[in-house]
Order: sequence, then structure tokens, then C-alpha cells
Amino acid sequence: MNKLNILFFAAAVTTAIAGIIHVVLGIPSNNLNSQILFVVGGATQIFWAVPMIRKWGAVWYGVGLGGTLMFIAIWVITRIPDNFITGREGRISDNGILVEAFQIAFVGIVIVILVLDRKSFSKKEGNAS
Repeated sequence: MNKLNILFFAAAVTTAIAGIIHVVLGIPSNNLNSQILFVVGGATQIFWAVPMIRKWGAVWYGVGLGGTLMFIAIWVITRIPDNFITGREGRISDNGILVEAFQIAFVGIVIVILVLDRKSFSKKEGNAS
């Protein structure tokens, strides 16, 4: 297994774990909006392991990166007092920190994959001429 394959596997694992935690946290929620966000978003993150493992391409990686960055932004914004989403400061839990750690790891890994993929593509173009 080469280094790039390890990165794809690591990206798949980090997004799947974050998704599983989201689903587990969302199912028992008393807030329907939170429940929908967590379950649908978590299921999407679990699914996103497939494009990473199967190496579907930069567009898929970029969409996954953007979606994860949105999840991180929502978490950060909802922790600010008097925020415009909930109007109050959300609590910072161990599960929340765990999810954010996996999401931040996913973001970092996908950025590395995109950079390496771009370099690889540039080398292929250079050899073609």
C-alpha cells in the first residue's frame, strides 16, 4: 500500500467516524432540527468514505471538504454567545470535541490528497509533451 492509498484510507476512516458519532448523537435528540442535521449530515459523512476509498476524483474530494468545513463552521458559530443560529451559546462536550477532531483531520488529509493529486496530474501533463 503506497502513501497516497494510506491517505485515502485515513480520509475515509476519519469522515466515517465523524459521521457515525453524528448519527449516534442525532437519533436521541429532542430538537427535530438538530436531529435532522445530525442524522442526515452524519449519514452523508459515512457515505463520503466511499468516494475517498474508491478515489472518485478531485470534485468529490472538494465537495466532501466543503461539507465538512460547513459542519465545522456550524459547530464553531453555535458555540459563540448570542450567535445568529441558536441565539445562545452551545455547550462544548467531549463528543463535540471528538467529532471536530476527526473532521479537522479529514480536512487536513483531503487538502494533502488534493495537493499531491495536483502535483501528480502536473507531472503526467509534463511527460505528455
